[in-house]
Amino acid sequence: MLSDLGSQPVREVDVLRRALALLTDRLPPGWGATVTENLVVPDPGRRVGAVVELDAVVELIGSDGARVLLVMAVKRSLLVRDLPAVVDRLHASVAGLIGLEVPTVPVVVARYLGPSVRAWLEDRGVSYLDATGNLRIIVQYPALYLRDTGAGRDPWRSPGRPRGTLRGPPAARVVRALVDFVPPVTVPELVRRSGASTGATYRVVEFLEQEGMIERAPRGPITGVAWRRLLERWSEDYSFQRSNAVSAYLQPRGIPALLDGLRAADGVRYALTGSLAAQRLAPYAPPRLTMLYVDDPAVVAKQLELRAVDTGANVLLAVGDYDVVFDRTVEADELSFVAPSQTAVDLLTAPGRGPAEAQALLEWMQTHESDWRR
Repeated sequence: MLSDLGSQPVREVDVLRRALALLTDRLPPGWGATVTENLVVPDPGRRVGAVVELDAVVELIGSDGARVLLVMAVKRSLLVRDLPAVVDRLHASVAGLIGLEVPTVPVVVARYLGPSVRAWLEDRGVSYLDATGNLRIIVQYPALYLRDTGAGRDPWRSPGRPRGTLRGPPAARVVRALVDFVPPVTVPELVRRSGASTGATYRVVEFLEQEGMIERAPRGPITGVAWRRLLERWSEDYSFQRSNAVSAYLQPRGIPALLDGLRAADGVRYALTGSLAAQRLAPYAPPRLTMLYVDDPAVVAKQLELRAVDTGANVLLAVGDYDVVFDRTVEADELSFVAPSQTAVDLLTAPGRGPAEAQALLEWMQTHESDWRR
């Protein structure tokens, strides 16, 4: 990819010119563009005479002669936590151009915009462009919609620099604790609550703060958690089938017989997840597959009279290093279920209709937050 993209754009002006070349290449036939860099305009939000400096303004001229101004804020790198200030500055810049009576569109430009940054901007209707070719430009008039996909990861990140991740049991413990409990919470309290090490907890907190998924007072407690976005982000690094050793079985007499067997089982630690766990909270469709965590699949399969199969399974038994799945389980109808947060992430990565069931469950969790968060 580096050979395609060329050398790293170091200065903001290099970022801008690389990104503009990608933009102009994607304009429809008959469209033109002129660029003005470092434009100074009045700042209407401050005292008389105050000004704001714009990194760049691109005038697009449609094939019919209609004009629109793309007002750009250019950064070498951006994290989600940086975006509110950048977008506020952009809106102030746009306000300074209102007197020109030309439609204006704010655009965030950077060397590379990660998936979380792009999602944040899209949720707020802000156009963006990066030097790898990720772009989304929406103009109401003259009508223009440009969208393209560039790099999925920062191609210029130095090899020795660690990437943010939520992989591994310690991260899972921190995520589950942040989601399952209502803030505020200090980091030392989060360490005790999650059972993760102090170092791992601080690393996850720093990453989530950068991604804008938690709010934290300066050197103080975590005061807010975007728990739905956090679960969706965690599902990129954790899944029921990828993160565990999963065995497929058939219960010939069907799921009701399996549940009866679990009710009668003696000394078996298990936790139901997936469709069955979601069904009791947010019914979606009759479950066709039973997913559950166990300590020893062979012992459980023998006790429940399950048959190992390659195809046609209606039971999946999972075992792995993620013992957090047994934290804060819920007892109902003489059965043990994983917590709603664990159910949601397992369904987000499940096959078939699992992701749709996950969204139904997440909607229920938003509406009934006081029923499941501690």
